[in-house]
Amino acid sequence: MLKILFFLILIIFGLGYLFYGKFLEKSYGVKEDEKVPSKTNFDGIDFVPTNKFILLGHHFSSIAGAGPIVGPIIAGIAYGWLPGILWIVLGTIFIGGLHDFSSLIASIRNKGKSIGEVAKIYMGESVYKIFLLFIWFSLVYVIAVFTDLAATTFAKEPPVAQVNVGYILIALIFGLSLYKLKIRLPLATLFFLFLIGIIIIFSLKNSFIFLTREAWIWILIIYCFFASILPVWILLQPRDYLSSFLLYSILVIGILGVFFGDYTISYPVFLSFNSQIGPFFPFLFITIACGAISGFHSLVSSGTTSKQLDNIKNAKIVAYGGMVLEGIVATIALITVMIISENLAKSVKLPTDIFSFGISKFVALIGIDPKIGLIYGYLVISAFILTTLDTATRISRYVLQELMNLPISDFRARVFTTLATLILPVILLHLKFYAPDGTLIPAWKIIWPLFGSTNQLLAALVLLTIYVWARNTKPGRYIFILIPTIFMLITTLSALIYLVLGKFKLDIITLIGFILIILAFYMIIAGAKVFGFNR
Repeated sequence: MLKILFFLILIIFGLGYLFYGKFLEKSYGVKEDEKVPSKTNFDGIDFVPTNKFILLGHHFSSIAGAGPIVGPIIAGIAYGWLPGILWIVLGTIFIGGLHDFSSLIASIRNKGKSIGEVAKIYMGESVYKIFLLFIWFSLVYVIAVFTDLAATTFAKEPPVAQVNVGYILIALIFGLSLYKLKIRLPLATLFFLFLIGIIIIFSLKNSFIFLTREAWIWILIIYCFFASILPVWILLQPRDYLSSFLLYSILVIGILGVFFGDYTISYPVFLSFNSQIGPFFPFLFITIACGAISGFHSLVSSGTTSKQLDNIKNAKIVAYGGMVLEGIVATIALITVMIISENLAKSVKLPTDIFSFGISKFVALIGIDPKIGLIYGYLVISAFILTTLDTATRISRYVLQELMNLPISDFRARVFTTLATLILPVILLHLKFYAPDGTLIPAWKIIWPLFGSTNQLLAALVLLTIYVWARNTKPGRYIFILIPTIFMLITTLSALIYLVLGKFKLDIITLIGFILIILAFYMIIAGAKVFGFNR
């Protein structure tokens, strides 16, 4: 049953990529000879033409984060696995892939401008400012959630922390080797992956970096600072590219584990229309925050990827293909819930523990010690998280520079806006949150529901912007954009209002959520006015 189900899901994903991806290319009139910003605006810092496989690695690593792992596991435990599977597959093909691909194309055709600046062109200056504020506050949640998860994992698993430190150092050398020494990509990739393999083996046997969660929070904040201000080819791009191979390995391990392991579905198909998270609608659709659609992806597509794409025909493999890969990761994450009992699933404290436990069972099939597999699972999750952190910080820097009208390549502007971006996540991570019974709750657990709803609301507003852009640039009905836009607006606004008004006390987190609701309604009203003028 599990093998057949997973095989069908992979086939459906493949068909979606081939046919719906081609439909989107045709709808937007994508032609190979179009000029791209990475070449017309080349500056050697942010605008850099990049090999499509390196860019796919960077893009996939950046968009993935822990979202496609944490979200599906939380939702699967809460509601049962079938609703999550359906949303992941259908959402990825018809909404997430559309969202990621369209935001990349819109950015490329507007000189590599962010999705916020695209909104400015087609919806006006005031909408542009409001949208930038919405994006910036959304990214604050992203940085805070994933810094907390990464710091907790590093403190708990020193070998994982040690490998990631080595990864960063190797990435710096890898970037210099490619762009300064001009070493060929295949040769450099093999050599540096070999070095990473040595570091992984060494760290599993010899761990010497033992730090607290608090120490790791500050180290990660410092790392994000440098990843934001340095030229993209020195650290961000090479680290994300090398990290992508860890992510690809999980895809291979998961696929082989499902097909060759003798696993049965143990977890219930469906549990309830209500859970501790909240009602089935809308919370299923915002808990699986990145496995089906994510507003953060548009910030990657229009923030960093559009400035590196060397040919517009590669947009399909990078953006739509990257979303399909993430959908497969989300499916594998949900399968790690499906193969365990309900009692075991609900006894585990962290969703990352369930994922790592599942990976340990998969690698045991090829004779690897499950303990090593468990650590490898944590390592992969941390790789997801770090690529999201560094990209989110850099995009936040872009957004503030746009908002303040500062030159994107000016060093002092890069430093100032990066520091300004990191202040609020630091504050959030040093607040204490308590459950109704008085027990201390980790920051990520409080922030995650608001992160999910805000992230998905951002996706809805991006779809709204894309709809306005598409109608203004090429005549057409674009019903395939409008229907997902309406669905996502209704779903995410109802979730955010429920959380802010009904579930949480007044504090800095819910205050930000309330601000985001106001900003979203302003954009929706402005978008409706634009529709009225362009019928």
